[in-house]
Amino acid sequence: QLQASGGGLVQPGGSLRLSCAASGRAFSSYHMGWFRQAPGKEREFVAALSPGGSTTYYTGSVKGRFTISRDNAKSTVYLQMNSLKPWDTALYYCAAKGDGGGYSDTSTYDYWGQGTLVTVSS
Repeated sequence: QLQASGGGLVQPGGSLRLSCAASGRAFSSYHMGWFRQAPGKEREFVAALSPGGSTTYYTGSVKGRFTISRDNAKSTVYLQMNSLKPWDTALYYCAAKGDGGGYSDTSTYDYWGQGTLVTVSS
């Protein structure tokens, strides 16, 4: 089970840190990802990282602004979001997958959190 939190209302240029806490003892063996879905749009890939945290992937629009990380001791993955833009507004989901399949493909993920809303507006 994945529980996302940390969303909220922030002004353009501001920052937020999302957290996703996992239950179960296998967290450290899963690849973790963050996706987002804006109103009227399809869910899109944001970032992902490997089980050990040494390899990360980002979609182009967030590179240099967002950072994904994990703390396996706490079974938690984070998404630090800086320099937020109005078009970052979306419901953000965390997800977990095993080995195999692409990081950006939603169909390869086995578990999903409930989503946390991020609104970037002045």
